Amino acid sequence: MNQPIVGHWIADKHVASNSGRTAPVYDPAIGVVTKQVALANEAEINSAVAAASSAFATWKDVPQAKRQQVLFKFRELLNERKPELAEIITSEHGKVLSDALGEITRGQEVVEFACGMPHLLKGFYTENASTGVDVYSTRQPLGVVAVISPFNFPAMVPMWFFPIAIAAGNTVVLKPSEKDPSAAIWMAELWREAGLPSGVFNVLNGDKEAVDGLLTHPDVQAVSFVGSTPIAKYVYETGAKHGKRVQALGGAKNHMLVLPDADLELVADSAINAGFGSAGERCMAISVVVAVEPVADTLIAKVTERMSKLRTGDGRRGCDMGPLVTREHRDKVASYIDIAVADGARVVVDGRNQEFDGDVNGFWLGPTLIDQVPTSSKVYTEEIFGPVLSIVRVKSFDEGVALINSSPFGNGTAIFTNDGGAARRFQNEIEVGMIGINVPIPVPVAYYSFGGFKNSLFGDTKAHGVEGVHFYTRGKAITSRWLDPSHGGINLGFPQN
Repeated sequence: MNQPIVGHWIADKHVASNSGRTAPVYDPAIGVVTKQVALANEAEINSAVAAASSAFATWKDVPQAKRQQVLFKFRELLNERKPELAEIITSEHGKVLSDALGEITRGQEVVEFACGMPHLLKGFYTENASTGVDVYSTRQPLGVVAVISPFNFPAMVPMWFFPIAIAAGNTVVLKPSEKDPSAAIWMAELWREAGLPSGVFNVLNGDKEAVDGLLTHPDVQAVSFVGSTPIAKYVYETGAKHGKRVQALGGAKNHMLVLPDADLELVADSAINAGFGSAGERCMAISVVVAVEPVADTLIAKVTERMSKLRTGDGRRGCDMGPLVTREHRDKVASYIDIAVADGARVVVDGRNQEFDGDVNGFWLGPTLIDQVPTSSKVYTEEIFGPVLSIVRVKSFDEGVALINSSPFGNGTAIFTNDGGAARRFQNEIEVGMIGINVPIPVPVAYYSFGGFKNSLFGDTKAHGVEGVHFYTRGKAITSRWLDPSHGGINLGFPQN
């Protein structure tokens, strides 16, 4: 049976692939291939970059006010049609509809932040820095930028980058995950409707060949990437070697430190939300609860009781948690449960032995809770990226902090306590980029920047916020002296753009 093929979006139109290579796209809730996605070849990579290069010649000089009109229109269209995009995300990723809507809303926050780009691009001016000499600064766009995004947030993660890049005057080639490519094409169509000129936003579907093509292409000036740590490191090193600016956000192993004075009802709710939302396929998911004794047994009882009420199934049926994205990924995540048993941990709730509200062929794994996980076990040391929550018991605050700081990752962490002094000390001593205090998923709002420490971030610039603006622009400092005054004549009309 012939299946539809998701092609590319180049120069404001759908482009069918002639590479002859495709990859399957599944509906994870029914375990069936619903379409194929094109995998770009060299010619298609060059075509997408060429379209962006051509568009940059004019887009960079479009007045800021006119760029903002397009940004505002995109924001309004996105706000009106969120449910449509959420259905696309759920059909290809599997996350429940409410989670898909939440993803879009968080991405929209960056669109709204980018709507303030005129203020963010303002330079500085010093009059008479020396006699008759003025000094001022400007920020200008880079050119063609590439965004390489992961499967777990097919709308939000691209929106961490492309609204800022476009608002600053750059042009974009987005390479979405081949596992769920349709959201990117949908957003490209929305940009066209919003009035974005042809070639400013392009979508190139593909696999490693497309990634390498963008990382090495001489006309690509910068690359933004989110994904696993090994690939993030590869992207950073390859892009930097080829003269690109690179921000590469890698993996995580996020800990939640629970002190004895914490509100355990809040902790239990937060552990569920942060551990099992989006089936644990989040780089900001809490995967390890570090319980300072004697709270572990009481906390486990509260978490277990809440887990018994969760319904895992088709995300279109009002369930709490959906399937994993592919069967291979489901099997890999499930294998960690066997590892835990072999390493002497205690499986409190086994996600393999549950009933699921969905097709028997779906990629199901229910919420899993594992106690007394040895810190030498792969269950603790590796990013599982699934609905597996580990409990590690420690004797003190200091032991908990030392444990977290010994991790090679430093993406996100949280502390739950009613002790302000302990919280203040935690935020000062912890070696992690994003910290929550009684907040389980400390993803910063759009006008702050997203990114971690250590093996969770390669490059020195984080996503969105002011750091994102600086990543997609470069500064100039101008020193000027004017000896003779001049003017452009008399015009009593109101000035216009």
